Amino acid sequence: QVQLVESGGGLVQPGGSLRLSCAASGFRFSNYAMNWYRQAPGKERELVAATTSAGGSTNYADSVKGRFTISRDNAKNTVYLQMNSLKPEDTAVYYCNAKTLWYEYWGQGTQVTVSS
Repeated sequence: QVQLVESGGGLVQPGGSLRLSCAASGFRFSNYAMNWYRQAPGKERELVAATTSAGGSTNYADSVKGRFTISRDNAKNTVYLQMNSLKPEDTAVYYCNAKTLWYEYWGQGTQVTVSS
């Protein structure tokens, strides 16, 4: 059974940091590109950060460049999103996504709220 389980979300003040984790099971994690998306209320889901299957290449949305870092540990079947200098506009549900040319899986999401 395929599972992507996100954790690490919560309430943080502007300027603070959070580290999201996504634990994967039920598929060959090292074969999949891993991505973090987010969806704010009333907005479309957007790609925040992406990493290739081996983790050698990463990409970021312009809105988070220099503040967020995606990383993965293929030995632990886990992908991370380190979020620094958080802003109120980063408030959203964050989703973990695993993708190849043929398959795509989603986690259930974790809420991140940036507010004073």
